[in-house]
Amino acid sequence: MERSLRAARGATYVYFVLCGILMGAWVVHIPVVEERVGISHATLGGLLVLLGLGAFLGMQVAGPLTDRLGARVVVPASGVLCGASLILPGIAQDPWTLAGALLVFGFCNGCLDVSMNAHAVHVEKAYGRPVMSGFHATFSVGGVVAALAAAGTTAVGLRPVAGMAVMGAVGILVALVSARALMAAPAVTGSPASEGAAPAAAEGTALAPGEKASPTGGGTGRVWLLAVLALMVMLCEGAANDWSALHLQDVLGASTGTAAFAYGTFAAAMTVGRLLTDRCVARFGSMAILRYGSALAAVGITLVALCPWMWAAFVGWALFGLGLSGTVPQLFSAAGHADPAAAGANVSRVAGLGYVGMLAGPALIGWLTRLVALDHAFILLTLLCVTTALGAGVLRTASVDRTRRSETAPVGH
Repeated sequence: MERSLRAARGATYVYFVLCGILMGAWVVHIPVVEERVGISHATLGGLLVLLGLGAFLGMQVAGPLTDRLGARVVVPASGVLCGASLILPGIAQDPWTLAGALLVFGFCNGCLDVSMNAHAVHVEKAYGRPVMSGFHATFSVGGVVAALAAAGTTAVGLRPVAGMAVMGAVGILVALVSARALMAAPAVTGSPASEGAAPAAAEGTALAPGEKASPTGGGTGRVWLLAVLALMVMLCEGAANDWSALHLQDVLGASTGTAAFAYGTFAAAMTVGRLLTDRCVARFGSMAILRYGSALAAVGITLVALCPWMWAAFVGWALFGLGLSGTVPQLFSAAGHADPAAAGANVSRVAGLGYVGMLAGPALIGWLTRLVALDHAFILLTLLCVTTALGAGVLRTASVDRTRRSETAPVGH
């Protein structure tokens, strides 16, 4: 295997970790920022809509731009912008400045998210086997690092803005240094990295080298079905990001430092699950990962919603993270491989609608807290996980259509 391909894979890991740290640095400081700005849970839910809106807009810009200019340009540029904008929520003094800060930070994060995922699709195609979940695992590693750093700085009494500024500056440096190792262009059939590579064994995970997706219902139509599933799954993930720490602090009476570990537990479980997912996909198929993972997530969040004990909350957040861990990578991978030449645009569709879920999720949970307690509002997430499990068959359909196209395709093209 070419050294440049291994380097590109390593650089992709770096950007996923970077994205996880930058987003996690905001997530774990939500309770502190909420208290300092002086807003309610419901108001925070409305402001978090702007974070999702900014991410959605950034994805729609960065996806096609990545297809046109290449990941080597768009990914590091997005990383620099994301690192620079991290400090903005930390210095916000009122709801209006926090709203603007979240919109800008969300836009930059969305650009980084979709561009690095588009690059990951090309790396996975060049490898000829599932590797996408491993990338997403390192995003979760970044979340764990951010949670540990926030708990440490809170314990010693440092201002949150100082830690966010340092992490943002380090992020800018890392984004610039890692740019050279990125792939200059998508892998094509006949390249040393992809020639003779077998199709991935997993259902809905990758196209065979040289295969093109159908431009009709099997292509764009299926991409939008994948996007709807992504909306539901990412709404659940976004709820954990935005409300897990507040759940322990406000519902169960945990301290600020302990509450930060609610998100840390969720992120750690996501990490473990994603480290194992690629092997599970190769053995059981991506449909099984999506279906049974969503079912496990439903069990976990139901435990969080109904049990009044702190240990049960940590177990529930862990099961929720473990169940969701492999779902988003399968949806992104299937969308990117539907047409590798338009991987950025297709991933931006799925990720963009997924971020509509992240946009709506915090607002829905915040609105529900006006009617029921925060923990009981999480029942909505149970229903979405169950619905996703029932809709996982779309990945089986992708696999069947791909097999039929392979059987009818001319040999040697």
